[in-house]
Amino acid sequence: MVEPLSPLAPVWKPGSHGNFAAGVGVVLSETQPGSIVEAAAWHGEEKKLIAAIRKSTGLSLPDGAGAGTYANGKGAFGIAPGRFLLVDQADDLAVRLREAIAADIGTVTDLSHGRTTIRIAGPKAEWVLSKLFAIDFALPAFPVGSGVATVHHDIFAQIQRTDEDSFDLYVFRSFARSFWKMLGHSAEEVGYEVR
Repeated sequence: MVEPLSPLAPVWKPGSHGNFAAGVGVVLSETQPGSIVEAAAWHGEEKKLIAAIRKSTGLSLPDGAGAGTYANGKGAFGIAPGRFLLVDQADDLAVRLREAIAADIGTVTDLSHGRTTIRIAGPKAEWVLSKLFAIDFALPAFPVGSGVATVHHDIFAQIQRTDEDSFDLYVFRSFARSFWKMLGHSAEEVGYEVR
């Protein structure tokens, strides 16, 4: 298997950056899941799609935009009514979903080649993200597993909370460098590490 190339390589600068007067505010890293897939149900077939996702992934996915689940490197969340973004460390998720989701239930689109996953973690992760997006990232409003599809200026981002102080951000590979630099600038104030 060929190792995927990161679009972040030219701007990737491991180490400590920004203001560390109060310690490390966030850690920025790139995760490289094996699969990033979108599954969409035809109108009225949402429950069948969710059942097929559960069968293929083992994830119990709640219905509704924003609702989601994340465990052991596998996640799924609603990005719109009847549409879900799914992530798995295995590289065959699209194949498994296509086998489980009949053409009269919905569609499956493999996005693995077109997305970059950036993780922001740490005690100031919510604060840094709030500088970029007009979203309430507080734990009660944005629980673990939930997600959202949004934009920062013209950069489309899908964000899932993967832990109490950790978020995965899925952005188009063509915008990954610009988004990474912007995220770093936003985190300078609280001090960040690149790992």
